[in-house]
Amino acid sequence: MSANPGTSSASAGNTNPSINDINLEALSLSEGIRDAPVCIIVLGMAGSGKTTFTRSLIEHAQAQFNPYVVNLDPACREVPYAAHIDIRDTVNYKEVMKQYQLGPNGGIVTALNMFTTKMPKFAELVRRAGERGHKWCIIDTPGQIEVFTWSASGNIITEGLATMFPTIVVYVMDVVRSACPTTFMSNMLYACSILYKTRLPFLVALNKIDLKECSFVQDWMTDFEAFQDALEQEQSYVNNLTRTMSLTLDTFYENLVTCGVSAKTGVGFATLMTHMLDCVQEYERDYKPVYEKMRQQRLAEQEANPQPASHIEEAGIAVPLGLDLRDSPGNADNSVFLMAPSLVPQQIDEEREMETDAKGELEEQNFHSFIQNHMTAQQGKRDKQQQEQDQKS
Repeated sequence: MSANPGTSSASAGNTNPSINDINLEALSLSEGIRDAPVCIIVLGMAGSGKTTFTRSLIEHAQAQFNPYVVNLDPACREVPYAAHIDIRDTVNYKEVMKQYQLGPNGGIVTALNMFTTKMPKFAELVRRAGERGHKWCIIDTPGQIEVFTWSASGNIITEGLATMFPTIVVYVMDVVRSACPTTFMSNMLYACSILYKTRLPFLVALNKIDLKECSFVQDWMTDFEAFQDALEQEQSYVNNLTRTMSLTLDTFYENLVTCGVSAKTGVGFATLMTHMLDCVQEYERDYKPVYEKMRQQRLAEQEANPQPASHIEEAGIAVPLGLDLRDSPGNADNSVFLMAPSLVPQQIDEEREMETDAKGELEEQNFHSFIQNHMTAQQGKRDKQQQEQDQKS
C-alpha cells in the first residue's frame, strides 16, 4: 500500500496509530466493546425509502447525537446527505461489472466484498469518530436487501461492528405496499429472518405514513382475526400459506417494536429515536454479554492456536475510504483502500458516458417528437369531427 512521505515518522512519535497499522483483532477482541458510537444499520426492501429515511434520521439526530454517516450502496448515483464514508469512493461499481462480467446484483456483492477486505480500517475510522464526539454511526445499505443480509460481506460488517460497538438494526417497511396482506406477510417473514440472523436489537420503521396510516399494520400484528378478515378479501393462491405463516409469527410479533414515520415529512422521528435508545439499552443488557463471551472464546482460541501473519499482495492504487467532514488536513494523507489497476476508472469511461448521455438526449427528443405528433394527429381528428357536426347541424 502506498503511503505519503513522512507518514511513518509522524505516527512513530504519536500515540494515535496510523490508519495503515490497524489490526482488527486488536480492536474487536483485546479492547472489547466500546460505548460509542452506536452503529445503526438501516435495512429494507427496495423502494421502501431507506435512503430518504437515512437523510431524515440524520437531520433529526444531528443536534443531539452528531451522527457519523456511512453509505454502503455502490450502485446509487447520488445520496441526499453528506457521507463521511462512501463505498463509491472506494470501488467503481460499473468497472466491477465490466471487468468481472457481472450483473447488477453480482456487481454490488463484489463491491461489498472489496470493501470488506479493509474492515479493520473501516472499524478504526468509526472508532475515531466516536472519540471525536460522534455518538451515532448511521449506515445506509444497498437497495437490494438480500445482497447485504445474505452475503458473507454483509455478515462480516454486521458482526464486526457488533463485536466492537453497540449495534442495532432498523428495518424500514413500506406501509403503502404492505396494504396487501400477502405483501405484508412477505415483509414480516423477511424481518423475522433478519432478526434471527443478525441477533441484534431490531426495530421496524413503518415508513410513508404521510401516504397511508400504519394503524392497520399494527392491528394485523396484534389481532390475528383482523388479519384473517383482510386475508379473506384477497383472492390469491397463496392465501392458505399466508394464513399458516401468520399463526407461526405470533411469537415474533410479541416482542417486535414498531414505529410509524414519514421520511418525507419527518413525522414520527422523535418517537423513533426514543425507541432506538431503548434498543441500545437492550443491546447493553441482553446482547453485549453474549458478544463479550464470544470475544473471550476467540481470544482463548488465538492464544491456543496462534496463526502466522498473512501476506497479502498490495498492488494497486490507494484511494481514501472517507474522513470526517471536520477532520484536520493532517489526516487527509492517510491511504486507506486499494483499488486494483484494472478497476481504476479510465478516461475512456468519461467518453462513453458522454456518448450515453448524447444517446439519452436523442431518445428523449424522439419521444417528445412522437408525443407531439400524436397530439397533433388527435387534435386534427377532433377538429375534423367538429367540422362534420357543424355541417350536419
